[in-house]
Amino acid sequence: MSKVVIVYHSGYGHTQRVAQHVAEGAQGELLAIDAEGNLPENAWDKLNAADAIIFGTPTYMGGPSWQFKKFADASSKAWFTRAWQDKVFGAFTNSASPVGDKGATLISLQTLASQHGGIWVSLGLLPSNKKESTRQDVNSLGGSVGLLVQSPSDASVDEIPQGDLDTAKRYGQRVAEVAARVRG
Repeated sequence: MSKVVIVYHSGYGHTQRVAQHVAEGAQGELLAIDAEGNLPENAWDKLNAADAIIFGTPTYMGGPSWQFKKFADASSKAWFTRAWQDKVFGAFTNSASPVGDKGATLISLQTLASQHGGIWVSLGLLPSNKKESTRQDVNSLGGSVGLLVQSPSDASVDEIPQGDLDTAKRYGQRVAEVAARVRG
């Protein structure tokens, strides 16, 4: 079994709920970035010891939250020492709008993983894009680079579409399986 760490920031709780489903699928450990952009004690050690790291952040103004960006910038110490070289990476993001420029956020997270010398895991699921498809279907937003989730701005954390949560669980499982294969 591979060791998967999900490091995420959640502004209003929606991204945290998604992170919990990703962690369930990956049988991974959650590391929350707090409201000031800081990690819990020993978080860097946990990230360095992980076989796979999954990034999670809401999409605000077309990119990651500033709190996640603070973490990303602080990861330059791991970058400089190549501490995350050849680790498996994945990512997810959430926004209020169906598109909400989530793709730009995922590409920035994929770039961060690539700068660390990581191995990226795509979503690996066909989109649910037929006329009979609903938001309850897996990958109803049609992502491929990583996991996309939509939570309307007036929706509670309990109103995230089940299809998105099911997709989150499957994505966590996929990242863990790829990490196990890479680890050999």
